[in-house]
Amino acid sequence: MKTFLLFLDAEFSTMSSANPTSLLPIAENDETAILLSHHEFKKPRTTSSVVRPYLELIRFEKPTGTILMFWPFAWGLTMAAYRTGLPLTDFLHGLGRALVGAFLLRSSACTVNDILDRDMDAGVERTRNRPLPSGAISPSAATVYLFVQYGLGCAFFWYTETGLAFWIALFQLIPLFAVYPLLKRITHWPQAWLGFAMNFGFVTAWISVTQSADLSVLPAAMASCWFWTMLYDTVYACQDLKDDVKVGVRSTALLFGTWIRPLLVSCGVLFVVMLACAGVLNAQGPMFFLVSVGGTCVHLLWQYSTVDLGVPKSCWLNFTRNGHLGWIIWSGLVLDYVLALYSTQ
Repeated sequence: MKTFLLFLDAEFSTMSSANPTSLLPIAENDETAILLSHHEFKKPRTTSSVVRPYLELIRFEKPTGTILMFWPFAWGLTMAAYRTGLPLTDFLHGLGRALVGAFLLRSSACTVNDILDRDMDAGVERTRNRPLPSGAISPSAATVYLFVQYGLGCAFFWYTETGLAFWIALFQLIPLFAVYPLLKRITHWPQAWLGFAMNFGFVTAWISVTQSADLSVLPAAMASCWFWTMLYDTVYACQDLKDDVKVGVRSTALLFGTWIRPLLVSCGVLFVVMLACAGVLNAQGPMFFLVSVGGTCVHLLWQYSTVDLGVPKSCWLNFTRNGHLGWIIWSGLVLDYVLALYSTQ
């Protein structure tokens, strides 16, 4: 991978023009001129300086997005494992595949988002130093990088999924996330689309285990995940409200304005209600309702009471806390699964 990134950098990066003064002849005994010439030549770029922008492009140093992408996979897998009595070893292998899949999905999603949004990102304080608007990576290099990620994602899902689950994974990998950044230009509801894009891993994991698109559980589960994404991404959008108005980015945060908090309450309530409905439809045990549903209620109340929507750092902190919330929901699901698994042995 390092060799590939070095190739991209050499192929697409624009060479800085030489300083004219560095081309002047240097007197043999002119120590000052020699020192000046030495400092004016650019130092060769190291491997780490070439690789770093590509890691920043996929937000490698900010894992919250991958975590949020992973949880629908994990929840769908665990609910399906509980329903079918999936052996523990298969369950653990599925978790590993889910984590890798979430990372690949999130990485390519960030890349295509930044390619399409690079001009707008340049006008937003929080994003202007990202690799594309800052010039650390050229659009051509980023596009090649994106297609390499798409290739890796397709190969991974082809190897790990079969039938309908494979095609759903590809649908999430490419069109769902490629369309999202375009919607910011034409509608105040890009978060609604993101609610589907972020959570289709639930469907992939469920079908991968059950080998069926069971419409008795999936609609309620997906609705719950959708309201969850609407909640946390609306808060995320509050970080850039002033700059978004200037550059023409639209969001539910801008649409609802002073009514954002009622929107968050509504999304939170419906998130919990649909989560409980999915549990009932899947015949979940008491641990799910006590830990997952009850714990989610407490966590959302805490989120709501501590977030300051006018402070970007508070919005970011609240966004990351939703990654922590995923553990609460998953804990109840795992307890139900393990108890059911060992009660049959």
